[in-house]
Amino acid sequence: MHKIGIFIIGIFLLISCIKEPEYNPTFNAVQYVDPQIGSVHGRWFFYTPAALPFGMAKLAPHTNAWESLGSWLPGGYDDRHTSIEGFGHFHEFQIGGVVVMPATGPLKTVPGTLENPDEGYRSRFEKKDEHSEPGYYSVILKDYNINAELTATDRVGFHRYTFPESKESRLIFDIGHKQGESSDVIEAFAQLVNNNEIEGYVETYPEYAKFCDPGNYVKMYFVAQLSKEPSSVGTFVDEDVQPNNSTTKGVRNGIFVTFETAENEVVEMQVGLSYTSIENAKLNMETEATCKTFDEVHQNASRQWNEMLGRIRVEDSNEENKTKFYTGLYHVLLGRGIASDVNGQYKLNSDGIGQIPLDKNGKPRYNHINTDGMWGGFWNLSQLWAMAYPKYFQQYLQSNIDFYKETGWLHDGVAGGVYTNGVQTNFQGLLIASAYNCGFRDFDWETGYEAAVKNELESRGRNLGNGKYDLHYFVNNGFVPYQDTIISNGWAFNFGASHTLEYAFSSFAVAQMAKKRGNEEDYHKLMEQAGYWKNLFDAETRFIRPKLPDGEFIKDFDPMKAWDGFQEGNAYQFTWFVPHDIAGLMKNIGKELFNERLENTFEESRKSLFGGGQEIHSFSGVEMLYNQGNQPCLHQSWLFNYSGKPWLTQKWTRTICNEFYGTEPLHGYGFGQDEDQGQLGAWYVMASLGLFDVQGHANAEPTFQFGSPLFEKVSIQLSEESNHRLIIETENNSPENYYVRNLKFNGETIENSWLKREKLMQGGTLVFEMDSIPNENWGINTPPPLMSDEWE
Repeated sequence: MHKIGIFIIGIFLLISCIKEPEYNPTFNAVQYVDPQIGSVHGRWFFYTPAALPFGMAKLAPHTNAWESLGSWLPGGYDDRHTSIEGFGHFHEFQIGGVVVMPATGPLKTVPGTLENPDEGYRSRFEKKDEHSEPGYYSVILKDYNINAELTATDRVGFHRYTFPESKESRLIFDIGHKQGESSDVIEAFAQLVNNNEIEGYVETYPEYAKFCDPGNYVKMYFVAQLSKEPSSVGTFVDEDVQPNNSTTKGVRNGIFVTFETAENEVVEMQVGLSYTSIENAKLNMETEATCKTFDEVHQNASRQWNEMLGRIRVEDSNEENKTKFYTGLYHVLLGRGIASDVNGQYKLNSDGIGQIPLDKNGKPRYNHINTDGMWGGFWNLSQLWAMAYPKYFQQYLQSNIDFYKETGWLHDGVAGGVYTNGVQTNFQGLLIASAYNCGFRDFDWETGYEAAVKNELESRGRNLGNGKYDLHYFVNNGFVPYQDTIISNGWAFNFGASHTLEYAFSSFAVAQMAKKRGNEEDYHKLMEQAGYWKNLFDAETRFIRPKLPDGEFIKDFDPMKAWDGFQEGNAYQFTWFVPHDIAGLMKNIGKELFNERLENTFEESRKSLFGGGQEIHSFSGVEMLYNQGNQPCLHQSWLFNYSGKPWLTQKWTRTICNEFYGTEPLHGYGFGQDEDQGQLGAWYVMASLGLFDVQGHANAEPTFQFGSPLFEKVSIQLSEESNHRLIIETENNSPENYYVRNLKFNGETIENSWLKREKLMQGGTLVFEMDSIPNENWGINTPPPLMSDEWE
């Protein structure tokens, strides 16, 4: 029996190590993705080329991550920089750590600076020697003549370093310093085991956790397996070196291994990752990396990216627009990563470990997900996920529902089980409602409904972790007042007006779910709250205007003043933020003034590249009439479909696609503006398809409104069945012909500027006939359904 058992195991390992066939895709979407786009002043978790869609292992070069501030600010990699300080493994919102740098020559244990790389182990590089694509990154480190290559599976980072001849080749593991968004390191541990493995963990205290989840830390575990046994090992704390020491524990620390290499000798490393334990990091590595070569993993990464990106296939002769499109779609699939292990374990908000239910084959039914907030993500990310990636969308929701089951609250930002709510309005209830309204039932929607209703109605027990800390004002008084909230790190919030608008919108969404479920009591209460936006409408100025706690409007009101009652915007921008009741807003403003303001917004904003001009700053457009570079404004160019001028939606959405978006590291999403969730790339994808929902699928019967499709033909796979597709075709399309002359769906003429989502998602062919002259008679008879249609 013993010999038979060994024989069976041997056969199993032989089968598992059979080389995969060469991958030759019939449709190569990867070729159109350029990770460098927007990488000047880009977010920490978006320049991670060596990663899979929604992967845990996100490997990337760092140019300015070491000892960074640790907040949300852009950083990690900047295309303008010319030296690299290491390659990091963990890149998520408020998460970073485990950085490795290959080097030769005299030992240095700090990276040095951009201004003087020679102060440390940092190495210069040239852009011509750098290559990035989805799933792979390579660069030549000039100071060491090392060719560095990175790729990844879901939970394992793969490194391949080609060294020169040297008696002092080494790998430096920096674990005890701040990296990117990680903030303070509480404790870092590493040790050399089994002669060629380094295992350990890094525990950090993210900036957002300090006020969202005080005392709760993020812990990252790793196991790195080297293809070559080192000749020596040592540890360090900053520049204090302990040679021949194989264990380190503390802060500002690290470990290094040294070996002798021949000319062009290749040293490889596989690094298993986990948020739960060293044992699970090793299990993840053994499960995903055993018998896999670097080239096979790279090939598989290309295959997976092509499969996911290829769910939407563009046929068009304009290469630049396809690059914008697929790079934007790449961001849609990159910004939220797996937080659970191959066995389904994940870190709870408490000290314990959670377990995802297993299927009949012993595999987890879904993944747990790390995430930034979804502030504005319902205008692009969730619409795209619902359209082409519904399985992932429901996993994302189920992950949050599991969090609710543990803690009693939905989160709107979580990092390794820790609350890291970046924006306090918590739109997770809206997302749950939108999925339900779209007909999705492959998640625990009953518990989801319970959580969503609580998220909108329950003001007791609110804090900065579960968000809506000021909900009691909204629920009890009908608006959130204009007053400062000072949090523990000294930040001051005064966002009562924008919070009132956002809580009204999310109330509407959950009311629609209640309506579909037949829960009249919840429906009526939530719909009452959905109308609270009117409590801040000032009939004199016809703007949304902040109110003091006593109910009086603030004095000396300037609708262009940013951050004054409005988060990341001003009254001019936020007055449009009534997505669920555009008809009611238009009635209060007056249709003529509504259109006059809206038209002037885009005519004037075009002069400043739709908000930020060429200033490199995340908030460069917050004091303007319009800001394409940030979430609050992203629905505004679509409002002409509601105001009787759909041809202007066609004009301005096409113009924004052409002018705000670029294909350069600097001019990618404006000039260094805030592509912080993938929402700007996602907006481009939706706008270029000519589809958008101002309500973010919050309506009980969601619709899509039409814009100006950019491409000759697009084929969208709507479900796991490859033949279930929506085809979008254009006739007579050109840069000058961006107006819709006529529209047909499956041969039927469409007279409105919108269509019910349910009908469109059945599949078929949508044909836009385009023209250079606006058809002012098309799409004007019946506006898209709105709150006022059912609630007056």
